[in-house]
Amino acid sequence: MKKIPALVLILLLSGISVSVHANPKHEFRGAWIATVLNLDWPTSRTATPAFQRAQLIAKLDNLKATGINAVFFQVRTEADALYDSPYEPWSYYLTGSEGRAPDPYWDPLAFAIDEAHKRGMELHAWLNPYRAVRNTGSFTRSSDHLANTRPDWILTFGTLKILNPGIPEVKEHLVKIVRDIVQRYNVDGIHFDDYFYPYSPNEITDEDAETFAEFGGDFTNIGDWRRDNINRMVEAVHATVKEEKPHVAFGVSPFGIWRPGNPPGITGTDAYNSIYADAKAWLADQSVDYLVPQIYWAFGGGQDYGALAPWWKETTGSRHMYSGNAAYKMLAPWDWPVTELTNQLQLNRDEGIPGIVFFRSTMLTSNQKGLADALSSNYFSTPALTPTMPWLDTTPPPPPVQLSASRTGVDGTGVALQWEHPVLSASAIDTTSRYVVYRYQSATPPDPLLIVSDASNIVDITGLNRLTDVVSISGDPYHYVVTRTSVSSNGIESDPVMISVDAVPTGILADREQPFSVELLPNYPNPFNPTTTIPFSLPEADEITITVYDQMGQRLAVLQNGPMPAGMHTVVFDARHLASGVYLYRIVGAGFTETRKMMLIK
Repeated sequence: MKKIPALVLILLLSGISVSVHANPKHEFRGAWIATVLNLDWPTSRTATPAFQRAQLIAKLDNLKATGINAVFFQVRTEADALYDSPYEPWSYYLTGSEGRAPDPYWDPLAFAIDEAHKRGMELHAWLNPYRAVRNTGSFTRSSDHLANTRPDWILTFGTLKILNPGIPEVKEHLVKIVRDIVQRYNVDGIHFDDYFYPYSPNEITDEDAETFAEFGGDFTNIGDWRRDNINRMVEAVHATVKEEKPHVAFGVSPFGIWRPGNPPGITGTDAYNSIYADAKAWLADQSVDYLVPQIYWAFGGGQDYGALAPWWKETTGSRHMYSGNAAYKMLAPWDWPVTELTNQLQLNRDEGIPGIVFFRSTMLTSNQKGLADALSSNYFSTPALTPTMPWLDTTPPPPPVQLSASRTGVDGTGVALQWEHPVLSASAIDTTSRYVVYRYQSATPPDPLLIVSDASNIVDITGLNRLTDVVSISGDPYHYVVTRTSVSSNGIESDPVMISVDAVPTGILADREQPFSVELLPNYPNPFNPTTTIPFSLPEADEITITVYDQMGQRLAVLQNGPMPAGMHTVVFDARHLASGVYLYRIVGAGFTETRKMMLIK
């Protein structure tokens, strides 16, 4: 029997009302990181692994700063792998030669998971299930690619080749791929996009007639059989994910129109009869945990976002629906204003849609038309946990232990928090923890349950066991609450742990305890013009490098490179020679790296 979360139960029994805020405490805020055609990452398939890693870190830092809490990282684009797969060749989009491993070796999926989790973000491995060759002749295929090793599995449509969904061995191969990823990687989810049977102009006609004759069974209608092929594949993948790790979510991003006329007035491609994707069947079978329908249209017209988004929310029922939104349409030829997307997000909240996912992530990291600014300063101004899926385990995790706090630096503006991971029983399944850090200022210590009931009190959600906060040095004491949430706890928080810190006047902290760890703090002012101050803390003397980069990873300035004593320090960045935009600053110490975002506005 599932337990009512301890925090929720205490709130209910105590009669404490939970405040309502413009920005919800639980909301799925996602972005697709597309690797096919090097759309989002890596920008260069011939760059060194070190450069590719630096770019990925910068992208995750940017997304975190924007307020994103989940990324869909594309690891299988056309029967290839951007991870160390025992079954399919290394991707051309990673190394410039399909089948060639990175040199020096690294595993992008393992790296991306680790870096996302450090930032308190979920990572869902995004796979394209059936596409085998996107464009024949665009590059040389590896000898061990399925197009070469299993030509009998391939359906060809001009320059496009797909794996034949009607062949049972194809389904078994996809299940094997997913099982391997879930077994070996600490992913939060498995995510499929909408490439099933091919879209027009490559829409299938009779290319699978022989397959239907061999494997059609009792089906008399080939369309029903095709849909059943997709349904059974989705069902098998879901079952495999839950068999391996029940806490891992499985979701699909279907085309934004299930069938024309649903809801009334909607026109366009019929996914049910063209790509043979029946999202309603997956919901009826409960073979998905969430859907992200690609509602890539504006308000009004035959593909009205204002009609489609509520329809999908109602259709999805008890499962989660997060809208897929076309941030790329701010580019030509569509030239959407940023308000098209922010209005769509507002509609989602008005309709109770618990999440939004942007395609593509580069539209956020490049701050296209100020989208990242609009989100980080308003709609995503407070961090959010991903929504709880009540059909999964809702048992609260044990709380963090040994919470401590120390004022840092000679001016006392830093508060260094640190805690430890709880000791779990030998039989417990441990997954990557996230910690939610809250801050509240008052004369007397409040009930910690009141603090955690208010999303505006959240300072950060992190995968680390430490946080340095920058505060005022006057006024009432600060009260910090830390809760623990983990993948297996499904967005459920532990009981809160609280510690209080006095607001200490300037000038008496010089001899106090040094910081716990190297910490890069937010620059001030931010936005800035033309200079800004970057504070950082050192627990002991160390060799420190602080570097400023643009969003493409190009180094612009080295602000510090050499030994520094322990304590709080600052460096100043002068950007009078640069154009307005988002820039990154990074600190590197002994075994430590952290990157933050800053904005120059002229």
